[in-house]
Amino acid sequence: MVSPTEAARLALTSLAAHKLRSALTLLGLIISVTSLIVVMTLVQGANTYVQDKIANLGTNVFEVAKTPLVMTNFDEMIEALKHKDITRQQWRAVAEGCRTCVEVGAVGATGGRVRSATQSLADIRIRGESAEMARITTLDLAVGRWFTTTEDQQAVPVALLGYGVREELFPQVDPLRQSVRIAGEEFRIIGVAEEIGSVLGQEQDNFVIIPLTSFEKLYGRRHSLTLKIQAPSQEALPAVMEDVRALLRRQRNLRYADKNDFYLATAETYLELWEDISSVFFVVFVLVSSIASLVGGIVIMNIMLVSVSERRKEIGLRRSLGATRRDILWHFLLEALAVCITGGLIGEAVGFILALLLREFTPFPATIKIWVAVAGLLLSSLIALIFGIYPAVQAARLDPAVALRAE
Repeated sequence: MVSPTEAARLALTSLAAHKLRSALTLLGLIISVTSLIVVMTLVQGANTYVQDKIANLGTNVFEVAKTPLVMTNFDEMIEALKHKDITRQQWRAVAEGCRTCVEVGAVGATGGRVRSATQSLADIRIRGESAEMARITTLDLAVGRWFTTTEDQQAVPVALLGYGVREELFPQVDPLRQSVRIAGEEFRIIGVAEEIGSVLGQEQDNFVIIPLTSFEKLYGRRHSLTLKIQAPSQEALPAVMEDVRALLRRQRNLRYADKNDFYLATAETYLELWEDISSVFFVVFVLVSSIASLVGGIVIMNIMLVSVSERRKEIGLRRSLGATRRDILWHFLLEALAVCITGGLIGEAVGFILALLLREFTPFPATIKIWVAVAGLLLSSLIALIFGIYPAVQAARLDPAVALRAE
């Protein structure tokens, strides 16, 4: 019986001797493995990205807002816009009435212009946050500090800059010694957030955070608040959410039969939505990869059949020297496996290079995982076994006497 090393050597020799045929043989397989690697790498990168940056509320934190925090139905969003705002009074009622809550913070937001002494930036997200948010948020500061409860209560004009705003307005100076103007009022900078980056091309660092009372002083209380609530633990989260739901329904004068006119969301809510979206893309790309694999497998089977036809005399000689049908079968299967693994390795290299280039030059994230590389090799091996078995069986069934007379 031919050894795996010998079979691999013969397969590689055959590839080198028939370059055009080898290229056609490997092309479909390379495309299928490349597409699989690119898709899996991007999906894994996106999953990690969503967990780290989009759904990073914390396992024991949830949000409450008058509109869906994750929009899945346009009509539902239109209807939700008619809901009453979540007010400061309702926020304080929840904060005082929820005995199971660790912290209850509030956030108001709008868009606006931010100015330094020399520059002006438009379309900056202005967020007013209560002092409790310093103990709830997962946002880290690169320099400086959060504002205190006293500064929030007294509407002290202090501000935290997003990394992007800091880079645009104060690229060469210490921002903690500077101030910015928001809606005509001057705010002293006390901190700068760490860089977040972009989410699928959408910049996440163009924001300014000011105390909620200062926000309401500038823009009034016509903005609905978003509540961020911290439970004692992840296990306690459902019970705390139910307490908050009951408190808000009472504050918003909802009867027993009335539907909630507000929405609750956890990190799991965002992750479930992303899983629904990514699963659709994943299925589509896997179908494309499967079609490429099918085409590649058919090409490999046809080329192997041609190889069997061309090597009939060699097969007859091997049989006359004592090789059994099983030996011939395994020989051609191992050749097919060697060819497919060669194509798989090339496809993996091309796939990882393309994924890294996409990560470098586009907003798409990519994460390289060892199991993805293993999956690529398993795919190429599976193609070899499925589409290599028929040519191998045909070779094994050749009559030695007839094969020796072949021209």
